[in-house]
Amino acid sequence: MPTVFSRIMDGELPGRFVWRDDEVVAFLSINPITVGHTLVVPRVEVDHWLDLDPATWQRVSEVTRHVGTAIQAAFEPPRVGTTIAGFEVPHVHVHVLQLGELADLSFERAATDPDPAVMDDAAARIRVALREAGHDAATD
Repeated sequence: MPTVFSRIMDGELPGRFVWRDDEVVAFLSINPITVGHTLVVPRVEVDHWLDLDPATWQRVSEVTRHVGTAIQAAFEPPRVGTTIAGFEVPHVHVHVLQLGELADLSFERAATDPDPAVMDDAAARIRVALREAGHDAATD
């Protein structure tokens, strides 16, 4: 059975995408901890990041860095952080989010009903920053 992330990638469920290529996608979390909280997900369904083949992990890492740089440019937070938890969905994903303090890494702070307009604006700002960094093809 496809994971929820595969269903988002296939268009069965909505997603606010900021990056798409043949190997990796990135879209906003539906329960953001901070504005612009993005998930970087390989297209291949693998549950644990340690089980990804090295080339796919390298691509996930590259896209995570691009998205992190875009979040930094779009929101100018004190820090941009990442985490891999893997408990919510059995499909590798890296959380990339702006941080004002260490507590911003707590999933207990995740919004359960985020404002769609704020989410749309955050996705647009990240896509603009990615385009300005030369990643046009991946943001269409």
